[in-house]
Amino acid sequence: MRDAYHEELDSIGDGLVDMARLVGSAIGRATTAILDADLKLAESVIAADEKVDDLQRDLEGRAIALLARQQPVATDLRIVVTSLRMSADLERSGDLAQHVAKLARLRFPNSAVPQDLHATILEMGQLAQRLMAKAAEVIITKDVDLALQLEQDDDAMDLLHRTLFQHLMDDRWKHGIETAVDVTLLGRYYERFADHAVSVAKRVVYLVTGEHADEIFQQGDVEGA
Repeated sequence: MRDAYHEELDSIGDGLVDMARLVGSAIGRATTAILDADLKLAESVIAADEKVDDLQRDLEGRAIALLARQQPVATDLRIVVTSLRMSADLERSGDLAQHVAKLARLRFPNSAVPQDLHATILEMGQLAQRLMAKAAEVIITKDVDLALQLEQDDDAMDLLHRTLFQHLMDDRWKHGIETAVDVTLLGRYYERFADHAVSVAKRVVYLVTGEHADEIFQQGDVEGA
C-alpha cells in the first residue's frame, strides 16, 4: 500500500516535469511565431495550452485525492502542497506563452516586433526557454544549488527587459503607440514567465530543505560577511 502511495507521489513529480517541458517548448515556439509572423505556429501554441491545463487539473485532482486518502504528514505533506503550488506556476507560464502567440495572431500578417528589436525578443525567448528547462531539471534532480542559480540567471532577463524600455523611451522611437504597447506587453510576458521558472525552483528548495530560498540566500550573505 505504501509503495503505491509513493508511486503516486512520484507520478505527481513526473506530471510537473511534463508541464515544465510543455511550457518551455511553448514559449520557444511562440517566440518564433511572433518574430516570423507565423500564424499556423501561433495557432498551434494557443491550442496546445489546453494540454497544459489538462495536466494541471489531473495533477491537482491526484494531489487532493492523496491528501484525502493518505493524510500525509511532514515531508510527504510538503511534497503534495508544494507540488500544487508549482503546478499553478507552470499553468500560468503556459498562459504567458499563449499570450505571446495570441499577439502574433492579432498582428498577422505583420510582425508585432520591429526589426530593430528582433534580436532582443529572440534572446528573451531563448532565455525563458533555458530557464524553464533548468526548472524541469531541478524538479527531477532536487538539486538545491542548481535551483538557487536560477535567481541569478533571471538577472539576465531583467536586464533584457530594461533594454526594451530604453528603446521605448528613446526619442528616436519611430514605430508608433500601438507597437510600443505590443512591445511593453511582450516584455512583461517574458519577464513573468522567467519569474515563474524561478518560483518553481524556489519551491523545490523549500521541498528539499524545509527552508525558503530567500532565507538560504540571507544565511549565505551573513556567512560571507
